[in-house]
Amino acid sequence: MRIGLTILSLSMFSSVGVAVTEGEYDDPHNDVADTESLQRGAKYFVNYCLGCHSAQYVRYNRVAEDLGISEDELTQNLMFTGERPFDTMTNAMRPEDAVRWFGVEPPDMSLLARSAGTDYIYSFLRAFYASPDSPTGVDNVVLPGTAMPHVLWELQGVPNAVFTQDANGNEHFQRFEPGIPGQLSEEQYAAVARDITNFLDYISEPMQLRRQALGLRVIAFLLIFLVLAYMLKREIWSDVK
Repeated sequence: MRIGLTILSLSMFSSVGVAVTEGEYDDPHNDVADTESLQRGAKYFVNYCLGCHSAQYVRYNRVAEDLGISEDELTQNLMFTGERPFDTMTNAMRPEDAVRWFGVEPPDMSLLARSAGTDYIYSFLRAFYASPDSPTGVDNVVLPGTAMPHVLWELQGVPNAVFTQDANGNEHFQRFEPGIPGQLSEEQYAAVARDITNFLDYISEPMQLRRQALGLRVIAFLLIFLVLAYMLKREIWSDVK
């Protein structure tokens, strides 16, 4: 899947413009019907993302209900700053502090999957690499110049990136090479990135499974009605020559 990075750069906070105009993204093959994946994604999101990013259009108790999490499990495992179950998933970071630390306020994650796409999120989470010149020590192939630190570095590690230059002096990404190792293998970290992507896809439209189920019922009704209407038409016009 090919998507213009210039437009998608608005989805993640960046300190400079995107250097490339088009890139290839990996399909996470996520499934919002996979409740276990969504539960893991919620855990990773709360532990690694919610400190900076909010999800202000989603309530904790709605997440708990949809993901089959009890209120006790919700308060013990997903709520750490004294929120109430009916509160939205916001963080305590003040916008002015975020601007001072990162140069820009981190965006809300509620609708990111709808605006940027799951391919973009999944690829972004797996595209960090060591960059000594960056204030955070890392950069990102999908979004060059990103102000976001690699918050999942202890899981993935921090790989090195190999670039080549063309005749015009423009750099082109070639591959990743081993750098600082993480706790997980490449396959295990890809599964973590997929779970986070799946959770962000879910919160972007919590009703999507019910909407799809309702759509199938409506289509089934219309097909049955079409058959009945066709049979009625044949019966009415059977005597007309």
